[in-house]
Amino acid sequence: MPRDAPFEAHHQRYEAWFDKHEAAYLSELLALRPFVPWEGRGIEIGVGSGRFAGPLGVQVGVDPAAAMLVYAAARGIEVVEGVAENLPFANDSFDYALVVTTICFVDSPAEMLAEARRVLRPDGRLVIGFIDRESTLGQDYLAHQAENVFYREATFYSADEVERLLLKTGFSIGEWAQTLARPLLETREIEAMQAGHGQCAFVVVTATNES
Repeated sequence: MPRDAPFEAHHQRYEAWFDKHEAAYLSELLALRPFVPWEGRGIEIGVGSGRFAGPLGVQVGVDPAAAMLVYAAARGIEVVEGVAENLPFANDSFDYALVVTTICFVDSPAEMLAEARRVLRPDGRLVIGFIDRESTLGQDYLAHQAENVFYREATFYSADEVERLLLKTGFSIGEWAQTLARPLLETREIEAMQAGHGQCAFVVVTATNES
């Protein structure tokens, strides 16, 4: 099954998650906010329904799931249907790129990062948000992976693995941040962002295109 198929078939359920887990969603959003540039042209790779690109001011979004792009377009994002490993954009097209949880759904994270680097201008910024496989929430997702329509086909990564992928692709690592220290069902208040990684489920890392 293509990894975007659940997002096509269950887009309403996907949207409902953000309302059901509003505190967790806002915690993730606020952890990303300090690292997404206010200026320049940006793209979210794996934009989904635009829940992150919209409020963070990212102008362009690409995703293989057409049903999700309908939501993203309604949130004011310039949407393009396409896959992360073969972005339909010219070299040096963007000042920054955002990737939120997408890394666990692509067929090849290395190819996705290579494409992100290609479409970024020299010294462009990449901001990645992901669920750390080694966190309590990451382990819970793994334990119940077969039961989750979205994560059934996902591949989770640790912070160390993401760092190695970035370095191997030619990025320079910048800052790390994290949030969601409590189990998802116990997260009823917005959590403050913490520096580093290793204590929380949702991890943010920034990297620079050194080409």
